[in-house]
Amino acid sequence: MTERLLSVDDVATFLGVKRDTVYKLIDRNGLPGVKVGRLWKFRQQQLDAWIDRQPGRTPAPAIETNRRPGAGGHRG
Repeated sequence: MTERLLSVDDVATFLGVKRDTVYKLIDRNGLPGVKVGRLWKFRQQQLDAWIDRQPGRTPAPAIETNRRPGAGGHRG
């Protein structure tokens, strides 16, 4: 079975950025993709490898779920 190619919108959603940022990442940071006609397409495997190669990559912080909203916050 052939791997489905991702669109710019797919990549933007995956990375949590805007479409314009995806185009900037292509131009400035070597985000791997191929232009098919006038559309950019991406392979998930290449996108994952590109993410792993980025400098300063750190794991996402753990989300604390036991706190009540506003608990311990400063009001003033």
